[in-house]
Amino acid sequence: MTPQECQAAVLSRRTLFRGGSLLAAGAALSGLPFGRALLAHDVSENWRNVAALANRYVAERKVANMLLTFGWGRQPHAHTVGGGTLSLARPTPVDENSLFRIYSMSKPITGMATMILIDEGKLGLDQPLHDILPAFRDMQVLVDPEGPLDNTVPAERPITIRQLLTHTAGLGYQVVSKGPLLDAYNQAGLVGGRVSRMPIPGFPPVTPAPGLEAFADRLAELPLMYQPATTWSYSASIDLLGRVIEVASGMDFEAFLRQRIFEPCGMTSTWMQVPQSEAARLTDNYGIIAGNAFPIDPGVNSIFLDPPEVPAGGGGLVSSPKDYDRFLRMLLGYGTIDRVRVMSLEAVRVGTSNLLPATVDTSGSWMAGQGHGAGGRSVGQTFGWGGAAGTLAAVDYGLKLRSTLFTQYMPSEAYPVRDEFLAAMEADLAAMRGKKAA
Repeated sequence: MTPQECQAAVLSRRTLFRGGSLLAAGAALSGLPFGRALLAHDVSENWRNVAALANRYVAERKVANMLLTFGWGRQPHAHTVGGGTLSLARPTPVDENSLFRIYSMSKPITGMATMILIDEGKLGLDQPLHDILPAFRDMQVLVDPEGPLDNTVPAERPITIRQLLTHTAGLGYQVVSKGPLLDAYNQAGLVGGRVSRMPIPGFPPVTPAPGLEAFADRLAELPLMYQPATTWSYSASIDLLGRVIEVASGMDFEAFLRQRIFEPCGMTSTWMQVPQSEAARLTDNYGIIAGNAFPIDPGVNSIFLDPPEVPAGGGGLVSSPKDYDRFLRMLLGYGTIDRVRVMSLEAVRVGTSNLLPATVDTSGSWMAGQGHGAGGRSVGQTFGWGGAAGTLAAVDYGLKLRSTLFTQYMPSEAYPVRDEFLAAMEADLAAMRGKKAA
C-alpha cells in the first residue's frame, strides 16, 4: 500500500462489476459456443470493445501496456486482450508472463491465507486479535480521528479477525489518516508498500519499520481512528494480518504464502522481491502528471528488486497475469485447481462472501451499499479488488468468469480506465448473449 493509493482514491466508488447488468448480459455464457476463436490465445474478436479500449490507451501512449485476461470456468488457460510493451522506451512486448506491481490486489491473497488458518482452527473469524497479539488488548480510540493523540477513550470491544479482513477494526492507514495520527504513522514507519527509489513530491521520506513484528508492535501503540466494528475505513489491517498469520501458523509470512498458496496454485512468478534473474520481465511503472507519463520505477532498476523491510500483505506483491489468473481459477474452483485442493470449499465460500459486521456503518465510504469479504469487495456473486497502479481482478461465480486488467500507472484515477473497462465489458457480454440467442 502506498501514498498514491489513497490519494488517487484507488478504487472507484462504483462496484467492480455491476452485478445485475452483467448477470443479465452474461446468463449462461459459460455454455456459449465460441468455436475455434476460443482456442486462440488472443480473443480480441470476442471482446471487441475491451480490445478497442486497450488499443486506444496504448496507441495514444497514455500507458505502455494494457493487457487483460479472461477465463471461463475451470478453463486451464485464460486468454488475452490488448498488449503493449514493458516500457514506453523498451520495445519488448508484454504477455501473460510479464511482471506487474499489483499493490492492493495482494489483499485477497492475504485474505485467503487467513481463511486457510480459520478453516484449520488456528484462527477464529470472530476471535479477538489480542489472543494472537497481546499488545492489542487494551486499545484506545481517538475522540476525533484528526485530533490530538492524547484525546482518546477506551475501545468498547476487542478487534477481531473478521474486522481485520474487512477494514472495520478502526485502524488507521498512512494513506487515510490525517493530522497527528498520520504524523505518528510516518514516524513509526507504518507503511504498507513501496513505490520508487526516487522521492515522491508531496510525501515525506519515511523509514519503514524493520519487519512485520515491529510493524505490529508499533501499530498497537497508536490509537484507533474509530471504535471497532462501527465504521468501514480503508486501513493497515491486511498488512497486520501478515503478522497474525506468522504467529498463528508458526511460519514466516512469505513462506506461508509460498507453501500454502503460490506453490499449490502453480504461481511461479509472484514475489515480494523480484529475483534479479527475472528483472527483464518487470514492467516500468509511470506517474501521470498533466496527462503525461513519466517513469517513477523502471523495471530494470525497480525498488521491487530489493528485499522489503516489511513484507506487506496489503500491497507488497508483484505478479504476472498468468499467475493471478491461477489464483482466480482456484477461487472459481472453490479451492481446487488442476485437481489440487488449496483451500476447502467452505473457506472459499465464506471468504468471498460478505463478512461485514452487522454493526458497521458503510455510508460515505467506498463500501456504501456493498459487501466486503476476506480482503476484497463482495458484490452479489462477484469478488475482487484493484491495485494502486491501475490493476484490477475479479471472479464472477454467476458468469463463471475470471478476469483481470493489467497496466502500470499511478495514480490509478488519473484515467477513467475502470469505468471504461466496465462499460466495454458489459457491451461485449451483451453482444455475446446476442450471438448465442441468434
